[in-house]
Amino acid sequence: MSTQTKQSTQSSAFAKRVVSEINPLISLAVPLIIGLTTSTLPGLVDTAMLSWLGAPALGAVSLTSSLLLIFYAGLYGFVGPVGILVGQAYGANQPGKVGQVIRHAIVIALLAGLISTGLMLLGLMGLPFVGQPSEVLDVINPYWISMSLSLIPYVLLLVFKQLYDAIDRPWLGLWLTLVAVVSNIFLNWLLIYGNLGFPQLGLLGAGLGSLLGQGIGLLGMILHYQFAPEMAEYRQADGEPWSLLAFREQLREGTPMALQYVFEGGAVAVAGILIGWLGAVELAANQIVNSVSSMLYMLPLGMAGAVTIRVAQAAGAGERKRLPPITIAALGLTTLWTSAFTILLLIEGDSVATLFVSDAQLIATAALTFTAVALMQVFDGLQSVSLGALRGILDNRWPTVVSLIGYWLIALPASYVLGVALEGGAAGVWFGFAVGLVVASIMLIARIRTQFKRLAESAG
Repeated sequence: MSTQTKQSTQSSAFAKRVVSEINPLISLAVPLIIGLTTSTLPGLVDTAMLSWLGAPALGAVSLTSSLLLIFYAGLYGFVGPVGILVGQAYGANQPGKVGQVIRHAIVIALLAGLISTGLMLLGLMGLPFVGQPSEVLDVINPYWISMSLSLIPYVLLLVFKQLYDAIDRPWLGLWLTLVAVVSNIFLNWLLIYGNLGFPQLGLLGAGLGSLLGQGIGLLGMILHYQFAPEMAEYRQADGEPWSLLAFREQLREGTPMALQYVFEGGAVAVAGILIGWLGAVELAANQIVNSVSSMLYMLPLGMAGAVTIRVAQAAGAGERKRLPPITIAALGLTTLWTSAFTILLLIEGDSVATLFVSDAQLIATAALTFTAVALMQVFDGLQSVSLGALRGILDNRWPTVVSLIGYWLIALPASYVLGVALEGGAAGVWFGFAVGLVVASIMLIARIRTQFKRLAESAG
């Protein structure tokens, strides 16, 4: 057989392996994406339901969301090893190890949620010193406080959701997550407008709806885990009931993952503050754009979660040759999705804005900002899925450095120059952000190639 023929045969075989990974990825990713998408609905609903209160209320939601994103991101990363460690144990057929991971994860998550809530509440006192509009600060307190408290049930929900995803029960995790989302929306309807005899609480009602909805969802998760017969084997923990080594393992891997998400979420929060310097209209327009773009981002984020679990399961089962096909399939699917919505937002950004508000100035500002956000969708998806693949093999330290470089050393300076210094507005801020995402995605894909090659060589 000639060298060319041999290479062609190998390429064909590899392509078949890539194709064979598409259906399992989609089967896992779809419920993850639906769950993540529905989790953004309260933000969209808050934006739509509170629009009648005007730009200050929308600005308060935007500012709270921007700062809250740091904690959402950090907590998501901090308990991220739960899904990976459970996935590896599940792939190796070790249900007792799964139980041990979950037992320790609950304690870590509870402490992290309490600390995050305290820090978020302290942040409220610093808002007058970061140049935000006074009309926004006048109304923000009740919403900010309620959303701060919701961090505790949020992080505990994440632990149980990752458990169900990693043991190939993603639809169960989705249905239990929907309980929280539907409860949140219904409570918003009651408390924002004062329906069915409840008091009309406006911003406070939106915050309380989120807090109580998360609590209801968490209660459902706990009851199922504790009493469902199919979860019995995962309630039994191997080894000692409490192990310092198990705590250390999760903290060792969770800390760099949390930093990755904090660097990203913190950069987005700072971008929100930069936009706040531009005025209440820019801030309100940014909230509209963020509500939509956050929902669209759920597909690459869900695919990143799926590739993390699939890579972890393959690594746990000792099937290292499957790692590149899994990752390439995920990158390809994500690129197709993000490209489609990039085109849609470029063409119909103004039409999307009219779904939320009728103010001409807000619509024009939001439409221009949609253009900037649309252009960064593809690279945002690539870097998210690349991070997901690396997390599946617990490669977290170098990606943390990449996140620091991409977001803080490149994206934010570019955002300030294009958005503030050159007066490009909210659109300029996000154009600058896109520059950092391009650099980060290139560096992460290069890292995947070297790490997977090293693993293949070590496996012989």
